[in-house]
Amino acid sequence: MRKLITVTLSTLVFLSFSSLALAADSTLSGDNLGLICAAAAIGMAIAAFGCGIGQGLGLKAACEGTARNPEASNKITVTLILGLAFIESLAIYALVVNLILLFANPFSG
Repeated sequence: MRKLITVTLSTLVFLSFSSLALAADSTLSGDNLGLICAAAAIGMAIAAFGCGIGQGLGLKAACEGTARNPEASNKITVTLILGLAFIESLAIYALVVNLILLFANPFSG
């Protein structure tokens, strides 16, 4: 029940702010460029934070797994490296999106 209330309220908040985003004019002025730069910085910070937490948890679990079962360390290492590569790719995708927002300016008229 608690999850349903949380999902419902967050959906209502997102829907209430979507009209403001859709009503914005499409010209890129100095104010909009500043907002895009701020959004790119905040987005990259969130992506880096999330990827760092994910990599730390993955490394912690791999170390615990190797400590419990040293014979499986080769399989754990391969799985860990593959998982870390996937997590790091998410940060690279966020970087690419931020660079597109900053330099390609898809919102300019």
